[in-house]
Amino acid sequence: MFRFFPRIKILAVCLTGMLCVLVMGGVAALPPVDAADGAGIKDIGGLPAVPDTELQQRLETLVRDHELWAEVEQRKLALGLVDITRIDAPRYAALNPDHMMYAASLPKIAILLGAYVGVSEGDLQLDAALRGDMVRMIRFSDNASATRVLQKVGRQNLIDILTSERLRLYDPARNGGLWIGKDYARNNAYRRDPLHNLSHGATVHQVARFFYLLEKGDLVDPAYHNDMKEILSKPGVSHKFVAGLRNRPVTGMFRKSGTWRDYHADSALVESGGHRFIMVGLAHHPEGGQWLMQLAAPMHDLVVGEGAASVGGLQ
Repeated sequence: MFRFFPRIKILAVCLTGMLCVLVMGGVAALPPVDAADGAGIKDIGGLPAVPDTELQQRLETLVRDHELWAEVEQRKLALGLVDITRIDAPRYAALNPDHMMYAASLPKIAILLGAYVGVSEGDLQLDAALRGDMVRMIRFSDNASATRVLQKVGRQNLIDILTSERLRLYDPARNGGLWIGKDYARNNAYRRDPLHNLSHGATVHQVARFFYLLEKGDLVDPAYHNDMKEILSKPGVSHKFVAGLRNRPVTGMFRKSGTWRDYHADSALVESGGHRFIMVGLAHHPEGGQWLMQLAAPMHDLVVGEGAASVGGLQ
């Protein structure tokens, strides 16, 4: 299994030419991450190496206006917004994009990816049982379904896909990213991420890359692109970004969220008013879910325009 994505075998990563971090052993200490981190790192996934100046300033102003800047500075809140209306010229803005957090069920998108890699390579059969589990896993965040799909994909195989040279959805040079190291069940973690000791983790930047690569057709075999998007459509849980965009003219939404205790996460590829954009939010606070709901509509308006409000939004 796992032929298309060769596994990365990394013993150490040097950051800023000075600090070497051992990533295959224990948890490593990293330099502080501020609100503009990651701006100078080349991105193999096609997202800009630096933020769009205007969009970045407007996102920062939006967060200040909502009195959440202290939470950004304390790294309790991370946000990303990518305008991909012109797919080959994305406009990118983010706060704490490379700060990795526990992300609960959001990393189930990685299991979905692993399943489609398996299908495309002939190791898994896309039958009714597998597809039904993937739908329940994504739309309704069913943990039993997620665990069954993960077992079919293979625990180590999924880690190999996420750390592969082609995708680098978990990249030590960017402080981590998407990680699955535990079944969605009561058993213990089988492999926590080597940088932060998380069982289910994510960064804003790598989640945004996931959706960008999906929309470009570079994430999986193009034959399965539309089917993967179909599973990500029709959100079955109406909170956070879904609730926040209810009064906006959303015509399509491909989404995965996550919640556990005071960890709140959401991510979506949104189609609205002739525009396409990616939203990602990670929060570690009891009110984090409310933050993401309140920020959803104004983030939408940064891309689509403030005059785009509509009572006929997403149902």
